[in-house]
Amino acid sequence: MSPAAASRIAVVTGASSGIGAATARQLAAAGYRVVLTARRKDRIEALAEELNATGHQATAYALDVTDRAAVDEFAGAFKTIGVLVNNAGGALGADSVATGDPADWRQMYETNVIGTLNVTQALLPALTASGDGTVVVLSSTAGFSTYEGGGGYVAAKHGEHVLAETLRLEIVGTPVRVIEVAPGMVKTDEFALTRFGGDEEKAAKVYAGVAEPLTAEDVADTITWAITRPSHVNIDLLVVRPRAQASNAKVHREL
Repeated sequence: MSPAAASRIAVVTGASSGIGAATARQLAAAGYRVVLTARRKDRIEALAEELNATGHQATAYALDVTDRAAVDEFAGAFKTIGVLVNNAGGALGADSVATGDPADWRQMYETNVIGTLNVTQALLPALTASGDGTVVVLSSTAGFSTYEGGGGYVAAKHGEHVLAETLRLEIVGTPVRVIEVAPGMVKTDEFALTRFGGDEEKAAKVYAGVAEPLTAEDVADTITWAITRPSHVNIDLLVVRPRAQASNAKVHREL
């Protein structure tokens, strides 16, 4: 179903790689003009060029979602938008609560929670003005259950989940939906590698023996499906895991 004319702009944060880039590609294919934001300008410009070359509409805008002044300046360019996908975020480290680096905890909270808050607040008037807006919060199954070594990331994702749930309560009656998509184990090029500071061996162990973890495309397909439901249909929360993962703490591995 093609988006209505007033709602054809979709902003995707963290669009330089992984789930963000895959979501931008799928939304473009669904008829949206995608606005790609991320800190890595070269990555999003290359993606915008790719999409435009295939007949879609894409614009790149370098943005750090934790910089509120920059976010407000970015949002000022839009009178209306149809979709905001809050994808920017990530994990740092896997230390215990006793040994975790407070700087890592702070950065994860700033990116996952405050970044989502910044962009959502700044663009909510334009989403409302469209008459048919959708806010997507890409959280995680970490927002619902804990696991050892994940304290900082789990705390941030719990915060992001609460943000989405509270926003939905507060804006009910306005023409804006709030959708939360919470993936489990997703194997992308960068998530685990970033978490472990570039240590390829540690990153590989996350997925060791798991036959088919989710891909960025799997999650992007889920996000795009939720967005393209009829306007009166709100997918409040969609948890998506690979078949091999029953919970954050129980994963079938063929070792």
